[in-house]
Amino acid sequence: METIYLVCFIVGLILSVLSIAGGFTHLHLGHLHLGHTAHAHTHGGSHGISSINGFTITAFLCWFGAAGYLLNRYSSFFTPLILILSVLSGLAGAGLLWLVLFKFLLPRERILTAEETEMPGVIGQVSDSIRDNGGIGEIIFSQTGARRSTAARSEDGSPIQRGTEVIVIRYERGIAWVRPFDELSDSRFDHLNNGAT
Repeated sequence: METIYLVCFIVGLILSVLSIAGGFTHLHLGHLHLGHTAHAHTHGGSHGISSINGFTITAFLCWFGAAGYLLNRYSSFFTPLILILSVLSGLAGAGLLWLVLFKFLLPRERILTAEETEMPGVIGQVSDSIRDNGGIGEIIFSQTGARRSTAARSEDGSPIQRGTEVIVIRYERGIAWVRPFDELSDSRFDHLNNGAT
């Protein structure tokens, strides 16, 4: 039994490490796919989280094997009692992991929509001056609650000084094409005035 517990511990530990290394993405190791088993369908048809999945199974194996090995080697308990205590330990480890990951961490995660990450219309500030005639500079902007930066060019080819507030007109191949925000505001204001007269 000692060997069985040790093998369960080692397999559970290795699979747990691979799960962490692969994160919640798809990690393919031959025909073994880690990360696919985290979600299951609930009775309501919406996506929920099953308590029996790849992460909790590996945690169970690890805790079950460790407890069984230690109890078998260093205690004077009978084999059936060691098995019961090992199963309880495995269930406790799997339950703890499930509680932390799927009740506290994952509910706070969300998938970003395309609208939240679109660049046109984003307002930023030039952090590295944009030179004239297609020169590349850099802008800093806030998006999805984080501060970001990207390479930028002036849309009309004119230079834009550092510290200027700009708006992204289009975004192509990792470069934002920008115009000064006040220039765009002034042109729209002039257009409205001309339309009113």
